[in-house]
Amino acid sequence: MQQRSERLHKTWMHSDRYVPRRFVAPVAAFMRAEAGSGIVMLIAAVVAVIWANSAYGETYFHILETHLHIEFGAFEFNESVEHLINDGLMAIFFFVVGLEIKRELVLGELRDPKAASVPVIAALGGMAVPALIYLAFVLPQGGEATGGWAIPMATDIAFSVGVLALLGKVVPASIKLFLLALAIVDDLGGILVIAVVFTDDLSFGYLGMAFVGLAGVWLASRVGIRTQIFYLPVAILIWYFFLESGVHATLAGVALAFLTPVRPMYSNLELKARTQTIIDQYPSDTDDTHANELADFDSLMLSEIARESVGPLARAERRLVNWSSFLIVPLFALANAGVRFEGSIGEALTSPVALGVAMGLVIGKTVGISAFTWIAVRTGMGRLPAGSNWRHVIGVATVAGIGFTVALFITALAFTDPILTDEAKVGIFAGSILAGIIGTIIFRTGKPVVEPSSPELEPAHAV
Repeated sequence: MQQRSERLHKTWMHSDRYVPRRFVAPVAAFMRAEAGSGIVMLIAAVVAVIWANSAYGETYFHILETHLHIEFGAFEFNESVEHLINDGLMAIFFFVVGLEIKRELVLGELRDPKAASVPVIAALGGMAVPALIYLAFVLPQGGEATGGWAIPMATDIAFSVGVLALLGKVVPASIKLFLLALAIVDDLGGILVIAVVFTDDLSFGYLGMAFVGLAGVWLASRVGIRTQIFYLPVAILIWYFFLESGVHATLAGVALAFLTPVRPMYSNLELKARTQTIIDQYPSDTDDTHANELADFDSLMLSEIARESVGPLARAERRLVNWSSFLIVPLFALANAGVRFEGSIGEALTSPVALGVAMGLVIGKTVGISAFTWIAVRTGMGRLPAGSNWRHVIGVATVAGIGFTVALFITALAFTDPILTDEAKVGIFAGSILAGIIGTIIFRTGKPVVEPSSPELEPAHAV
């Protein structure tokens, strides 16, 4: 048994070149989760608005302002419930977003510069034009309002993908993937804005410790440490160091996601060879104690080989995407969507901030994405997604104007004045609803799509 164990251990530790896995299954699973999440998030947002304006509105804000205070020697942690959600739980959301960005960059559409050029250029237009439209509305007002220029840059993947999912076959599968790639680049832009614009009062000591922790994670993955018992406590420490450094704590999730390996230890061929070797020698005598011990050992080896035949990135995303989509994001919506209407809704809607955000999302996204896509195609830098036309591009550009999660997140960072914050939220709601309605009309009034079966969006099996 000892000789056999040593031989299997050598087999287990050996790893050759990786054979790329299918990319479409995890993409399909991600899109289904995001589509379902949009419904739950919408319910949470409606509950927040009703709660904040009800007779029990004070309890809504009181709960959010309740503090958790932990003090242990030199260590002190004092954060409100709202900040725990926005700085803590949202770090997990941004970790999942970071995983999706890395998967796209390594295995997906964005790994090929030629294929990625159109959604990347379109996303740049979808960020720049909304920001300019917003500034056109608020520059006459000046003051703190100008700091919200990044709010209409954001596209909410959950809501936008959900709208396309509800439209069904009138939307080509290639356009759905185009929106996903575009929204991922958009998220990356939002992350960069958060990192560069909303970082102040840096503590280089804590920031240095955060980078030491990240270097430790990178080194551990390089030497083959696979257990979560090591990575989870280190990740929490890195998050805390980011929180205390002045860099927004959610960026810890993005940094850790980019350090998560994509490649599994074993390729498909290696998985088959190693499991077949064990199965061929699997004991069949269930009455023999020695045979049962061998069977237990073989079963453990099979489970470890199967586990390490899936990349750490895919495993982490699969475990966390539903928690992020159906718990964390709805909680974030519940904590941030509560707008109290002190005056009339009409006054809030016609404020420069609300108009700037709403028009940035509806007009800015539509014009920016469509125009920059046209430039990319006309200059030969890329081509339209297969089976699509310009009506589809304009439709998806309009749907991309549904901004919610990241838009609300940036709103909380951009403004300290609660009046400006509420006006921006009203603009986000109004612009997102209008973008969804107009986008739906554009797709519904077009000719039906006739295309072959789209395996990339068929139900995914285990990744």
